[in-house]
Amino acid sequence: MRKIIVGAFVSLDGIMQAPGGPHEDPVGGFKYGGWAFPYFDEAMGQAVDDMFAKPFDLLLGRKTYDIFAAHWPYAGADDPIGSLFDRITKYVATRNPALKLDWQKSQTLGDDVLATLGKLKSEDGPDLLTQGSTDFLQTLFLHDLVDEMFISYFPVVLGTGKKLFGDGATPMALKLVSSKVSGTGVTVNKYVRGGPVVTGSFEFDQPTEAELERRRKLT
Repeated sequence: MRKIIVGAFVSLDGIMQAPGGPHEDPVGGFKYGGWAFPYFDEAMGQAVDDMFAKPFDLLLGRKTYDIFAAHWPYAGADDPIGSLFDRITKYVATRNPALKLDWQKSQTLGDDVLATLGKLKSEDGPDLLTQGSTDFLQTLFLHDLVDEMFISYFPVVLGTGKKLFGDGATPMALKLVSSKVSGTGVTVNKYVRGGPVVTGSFEFDQPTEAELERRRKLT
């Protein structure tokens, strides 16, 4: 069985749009492209190395694929990430399954993305790691397909932009299995599935008359 693992850089208010540069994804008039750059230090570089340490294939939305395909094949043989991305398989979610993909070892997920993902997950092979791909992530969260997440939270508030979680994500509990803080204040967290959401209550065993009246007003 292969896992689907989400990798994402996220602001404190949940935005993950265009962390790498001003021209990466200015859709919607987003003004803060490149917001992650000032926070990168040696610890963040190590966090990226850790995320890429185990064998994986890339699982990308079409827009992120376009960003990567315009950059990483040209990074040079001495760039460890560029050479890694070149030699692994890139699976691309697109509404145009006939889309021609020029980057080597790239293929679309076809016209039935969910069926293809189910097949891929059932096979032996390296895990499937997402990068960026905000729109595509909503499909993965909606259909409860995510097994693990590497989420780095940056100490910045962006106010608007594409978010990691939109409405409609499948409710789930997560278990934090590791957490580190970089010298610039980024918290690097790894989460695995923790089962269903469990609820409880801090309320009195016997609600007060004031509380009962408050509840009546709610309805």
